Amino acid sequence: MAEMDGRSSGSGRPGEGWGLRAPGIVVAALCFGAALTPSLLPRDPVIHGVLGGVVAALGYWVATYAYWFWKFLQLPLPDPQRTRALRLVSAGVAVVIAAAFLSRAAEWQNVTRAIMNLGPVETPQPLRLGAVALGVFLVMILLGRIVGFLMWRFDALLKRFLPPRIGLFLGFVLALCLVWTAVDGVFVRRVLEAADASFEAADLLIEPDTEKPDDPLRTGSSDSLIRWEEMGRWGRSYVSRAPTAEEISTFAGEGAMDPVRVYVGRRSARTPQQRADLALKELIRVGGFDRKALVVMVPVGTGWMDPGSHDAFDFMLGGDSATVAVQYSYLTSFLSITLHPEYGIDQAGALFDTIYEHWTNLPEDSRPALYVHGLSQGAFNSEMTLRLLDLLEDPIDGAFWAGSPFLSPMWAQMRDNRQPGSPAWRPRWGNGSLARALNQQGFDPLITGDWGPIRLAFLNYGSDPIVNFTFSSAIRPPDWMKAPRAPDVSDRLPWIPGVTMFQIAMDMIVSLQVPRFGHFYIAPDYIDGWAAVVQPEGWNGQRAAALKDIFAHRPPPW
Repeated sequence: MAEMDGRSSGSGRPGEGWGLRAPGIVVAALCFGAALTPSLLPRDPVIHGVLGGVVAALGYWVATYAYWFWKFLQLPLPDPQRTRALRLVSAGVAVVIAAAFLSRAAEWQNVTRAIMNLGPVETPQPLRLGAVALGVFLVMILLGRIVGFLMWRFDALLKRFLPPRIGLFLGFVLALCLVWTAVDGVFVRRVLEAADASFEAADLLIEPDTEKPDDPLRTGSSDSLIRWEEMGRWGRSYVSRAPTAEEISTFAGEGAMDPVRVYVGRRSARTPQQRADLALKELIRVGGFDRKALVVMVPVGTGWMDPGSHDAFDFMLGGDSATVAVQYSYLTSFLSITLHPEYGIDQAGALFDTIYEHWTNLPEDSRPALYVHGLSQGAFNSEMTLRLLDLLEDPIDGAFWAGSPFLSPMWAQMRDNRQPGSPAWRPRWGNGSLARALNQQGFDPLITGDWGPIRLAFLNYGSDPIVNFTFSSAIRPPDWMKAPRAPDVSDRLPWIPGVTMFQIAMDMIVSLQVPRFGHFYIAPDYIDGWAAVVQPEGWNGQRAAALKDIFAHRPPPW
């Protein structure tokens, strides 16, 4: 294995000599600069720096290992006597590249900010951005060096029994596994344990301004089947902050009612089916099936549901409405769907099946219209469990999903099998009688036909990275970047191989910063979606404008 020890010209370790620094550092600077180009959403210097550091480190190692592989194949190499000069030149070139890109960072940020009607930034705070990027870059380089060291130690052991190249490959795999096991077992799990404890404490918190209901027909009251303390923080908020008949009467006039809301906390019962059964019993107890419309709602990971959506629904129906939801987690959607994706899917399926089975046994002329609804992870879980073909004998009336994550099956079906010529950010699917998409500008005006008996509406903003992310964007431009682009996506947003995928992934972190952009959905757009799905009697443009004006003056849910 003399050729493996780095002393011969036939091979060499990727962590030594010219192969470590010269090509790697130049590519790293180029990748850092590419990460600063316009993206879907504006980012602060820290987020920008983290992204730049990650992408730079990945570029560094790709270039370094590519050089090492070139050397491994014993292909021609630069003159070793020029190594020091090449390092110095490469370092100088990298500094110039990074400085040039940093000088344009504010301009590129303002491209995105202008789309969202935000004021320009004067400076991207280059020192702060660069310091964060450099710190992240060095940490990732250190991890890479650890992997490299372990790889060569394993190779030294395996070379006694295996051919050189096989031993080297197995050493690399073993090194990665060992480092990941250490990181996952020590750092990641400790962080997740701390996050779990923090979110659980927040879920148990009973805020002073969240009062237990006195009305025996309210969930969480003394007569309720569900204990107030077990409903979770967002369940208590959802029930206690429901609009009153008096508030709704400002839009619906006389005859407005208090809406029915049922929420079962994760601690209310042990299993998804037990919680679903409890929700059904409570819904029957409070008269939910006597209302004009009933919505099976699926919350996000923390148990939260957007008041801009369910409050608008209640106003639209004059309070003659009922909504039911069950909590399946208290973690954020990212942690929930990463650690326990089955929790949300199992709970959404159990709740819908339980409610639907009872609903189908009610007289058709006296039962409520039945809908399903979810935002973000709630939309994903709902779409995963709604089996439309099994419902054709006795179909529900519709579904309304907002911010469907990119893996959501029904949204993916509509997006990927859309009519030719329709954009991926607002696709036309079939003749539009079953499913339609809308954004801040409403539904596609080219769809003029009538709805069918089941109405599915998808509310997705073009600038939503949680909707738009795809792993394939690392190797080819995603369809939503093709012209014409969504109004909230800049034409100056470039596709850069590898980099764009990481940009969109990082945009997910800041996707809730600007109302009506990214993943921040608001009442006026919910109103248009609900109106299409529910089709309230006497609904027209004036009614829509009046309801939107009411919500424009209501305290924001955040």
